[in-house]
Amino acid sequence: MKNILLAFVLLFALSSQPLLAAADASPEQVVDTSGKKLRAGLSYYIVPAVPLTRCGRYERCMGGGGLSLASIGESCPLDVVVVPRSHGLPLQFSPVDPKKGVVRVSTDLNIMFSTDHTSCAEYSPVWKLDHFDVSKGKWFVSTGGSMGNPSWETIRNWFKIEKCDGAYKIVYCPSVFPSSSSKHMCKDIGVFVDENGFRRLALSNVPFKVKFQRA
Repeated sequence: MKNILLAFVLLFALSSQPLLAAADASPEQVVDTSGKKLRAGLSYYIVPAVPLTRCGRYERCMGGGGLSLASIGESCPLDVVVVPRSHGLPLQFSPVDPKKGVVRVSTDLNIMFSTDHTSCAEYSPVWKLDHFDVSKGKWFVSTGGSMGNPSWETIRNWFKIEKCDGAYKIVYCPSVFPSSSSKHMCKDIGVFVDENGFRRLALSNVPFKVKFQRA
């Protein structure tokens, strides 16, 4: 009887180990500039990970710029750009699992500007990877994407946040399809300065290192 009981205890312990390991393997939570966890549905500024240059009232500090929207080439949809000497526009993050209240690294998510005040009301403020620009040889980050509904139709709407040299970077490397046969581009989001001086977000070999500041 004792041997049977001992065998049962060992079997339970061994069977529970993968569950414990899986729980411990949860991706690390992304934190903002104050050390608090990034949460879905709240608004944040995405700012360059550079030394802060000036702090105003309410501890709002400005570094090398923030993210905003600009009409480039065509009136709509608007493209995502870096603007100097400004926090830019606030953004929100929505993980692929909407039940998750926190944002974690290496997790598929939608990114959207949390503002409806744009000149392209017919387009959503959700980020998407635009079509390949042959003239520039670049994939630019634009808007007009859709929230949720992971599928081939929405594959260009999914991004991830990764750690990078004490800060973070945004990458395009969707894994919303569990099938191992589904292969996609994996590339950092960097900054491309065009002939008109616009600092546009685009796929790049050099990541745009950022931090997240609560709006």
